Parts: sequence; structure tokens; C-alpha cells
Amino acid sequence: MALNYIWMAFFLLAFAIAFVKWAFLGDAEILKLLVDGIFKSANDGFDISLKLVGIMSLFLGFMKIGEKAGAINFLSRLVAPFFSKLFPEVPKNHPATGHMMMNFSANLLGLDNAATPFGIKAMESLQELNPDKNTASNSQLMFLILHASGLTLIPVSVMAMRASVKPAAANPTDIFVPCMIVTFAATMAALLIVSFRQKIRLFQPVILAWIGGISVLIATLVWYLTTLDQRSLEIFSSTLSSGIILLIFLAFLLGGWRKKINMFDAFVEGAKSGFEIAVRIIPYLIAMLVAISVLRNSGVFGYITEGFRHLFTLLGMNTDFVEALPTAFMKPLSGAGARGMMVDAMNTYGADSFIGRLSSIFQGTSDTTFYVVAVYFGAVSIKNTRYAIPVMLLADLAGVITAIAVGYLFFH
Repeated sequence: MALNYIWMAFFLLAFAIAFVKWAFLGDAEILKLLVDGIFKSANDGFDISLKLVGIMSLFLGFMKIGEKAGAINFLSRLVAPFFSKLFPEVPKNHPATGHMMMNFSANLLGLDNAATPFGIKAMESLQELNPDKNTASNSQLMFLILHASGLTLIPVSVMAMRASVKPAAANPTDIFVPCMIVTFAATMAALLIVSFRQKIRLFQPVILAWIGGISVLIATLVWYLTTLDQRSLEIFSSTLSSGIILLIFLAFLLGGWRKKINMFDAFVEGAKSGFEIAVRIIPYLIAMLVAISVLRNSGVFGYITEGFRHLFTLLGMNTDFVEALPTAFMKPLSGAGARGMMVDAMNTYGADSFIGRLSSIFQGTSDTTFYVVAVYFGAVSIKNTRYAIPVMLLADLAGVITAIAVGYLFFH
């Protein structure tokens, strides 16, 4: 029901603001702007879903080969000691464990094209275990909230944007360490909150060992990346991303060859579900994008930003960060919208300004909460998302607060 109330609130708030602008402030264009935005967002939702068909079919086809070759089961056994503690409802060595691990790995490396198909496959596997098909299970909530926290090692797209604006950033890669710190903090916040809600004890040797090991691995890789210049970093990240995808495909094919399965038929069997899933999420995605559109076009974000500026001024706090907040506000709602806010901030204040860098950090951390909810829950027809959105937004808030602190520490 939370999603229902939030969705309705978006419309009511946007319509109320638009009415005040039209009736009392003489803004004759506001109503047309809202209607045009609604139609555009509906078309965008349909286009996005169709564009997912190719990518979904490709990865789900190879995923089916991996399943029949036993690769997913192997990965499930590998991470079972850790995941069995975080996902106690998932049976030992269940394929969902492997699917989730592949999604988290793709997310970490910034492989968005791979992360979505792997994540949807994980949700489908978890849905098989879900006793109430209309309500999100604890395992689905834990998985999706951790996914939405967006733990990413190298924010490649943000660095590319910083290099492409005019004038370009002197060092487009200078925000990747702050992004890593912030996204790690958001992920830890998400893990702590969900574990508290689900009464999962985190202070267990297995969990502490895995989290500690992952932290050391990430810290070591971050240290290595800081020793590279911009060009070397770009080559390394591109090679790593492409290499991981090709390695996954090759491993599945070799496994299929070893098991002597008909890999072409397996690929076709898996690819068929890509189209079905893309069609299934169309209404969910359109509903969410239309609601976000009216909220954005009504001017709500401008009022929220000014409200925060006034509040922080009254509290005697430094308000230099306020101009970067629109990117943070937009990120849970729309990835494209947040990207536009970031570019606008860099064009207005400069890519190397405090606002330009802080906007880049906001853009490089966390995922698009409402898009994730629409796509992943829509793929398995979950209607009751329970506490997913509030916890995701709390993790986003933890990321925003950390980003501001890190931004001041590194660049102010």
C-alpha cells in the first residue's frame, strides 16, 4: 500500500502546486506543461520497456545456458555461507543465490545492461519461494533494497559527463573515491535497516568475515585506481567492464559444452522470456514515470530547495551545498532527470566548482529508487511492496548526508 499512497501523493501535490500557479500567480503555461509531460512520460515508459527487450533477451538467453550448465548452482554454493545468513528464507544452494550474486557483481562494476536482467531473474527466482505472490517477501525486500543502494566501484558515466561538458573538468576522475565512500555508506545503511526490520543478526563471524573481506578488496582496488592517471583509469574501467561480460558468456558456453547441452536451444528458451518480462513491466513503468513527470514539471523541486536553504540559514549552517540538492532530490525519481540536473549544475557553476563536484557525487551514488521498484516488482507482479520504498529512501538519505560531508571534506 505504501506505493499506492506515494503515487497518489505525487499527483495531488503536483496538481495543487500547478493550480496555485495557474489561478493565483498567472502562469498560463503550467497546465499545458503538465499535460505535455504526462504524454511524453507515457511514451518514454513504453520506449524504455521496448529497449529492454534486446538486452533482456541476450542476458536471459546466456543465463539459461548458465543454469543448465550448472554455473548458477556453482556460484550459489560459493556464496551460500554468507547469503544463508542474510536470506534465511532461501534454501541452501538455491539458484536465486547465484542470480543475486551476479546482479550485485554487475552493479559493483557499473554494468547496468547486465545488472537489470540478472536482477529481474533473481526476483523471479525469489518469487518462486514467495508464499504470497502479491506481497514482497523478506528475501525480495533485502535483495532489492541492497540493489537500490547502488554499490558501484567506478562511476564511468559520471566521469564521462565531467569530461564532456564545456569547459571540461580538469580531472574528471577526482570524484570516484568520494562516490565509492558514499555508495558504500548507503549500502551499509540499507543493510543495517533491513537487518533490524527482519531481525537478522549481523554480528556473526560469517557475515563479519564476508563484509570485512569485501571492504578490504574494495579498498585495495580503490587504492590501485588512485595511482592511475585519467586515461589509464578510463582504459582500465572499460577493459574490466567489457572483460567481465565476455568472461561470463565464455564461462557459460564452456560449461554448456562440458555438460553437452544444446546451447542454441537453451539460449532461445531463455531469450523468449526477455520479451515477456519487458511487456509485463510496461504499465508499472508508465505509471511511475507519469507521476514523476507531474511532480517535476509542477516546480515542486524548486520550492523544496528554497525551503531547505531557508531552514539551514536559520540553523546557522553553511548553505553552499544547497544548489546541488536538485540532483539529489531527482536521483530517486529519475536517472535521466538527475543527469540533467547534474549537467545543468556543471554548466552553471563549473565542473570543478564545489556545486559541480557535489552534484556529480550525488549522481554517481545510489540507484533510481522508484524506477527500480516499478521494474523489479513489476516484473513479478508484486503489488504490496511493504516497507521497500521507505527503507530505500532512508538509504538514499544516508547517502546524501554522507555525500555532503565527503564533498566538504574533499572539495570545499
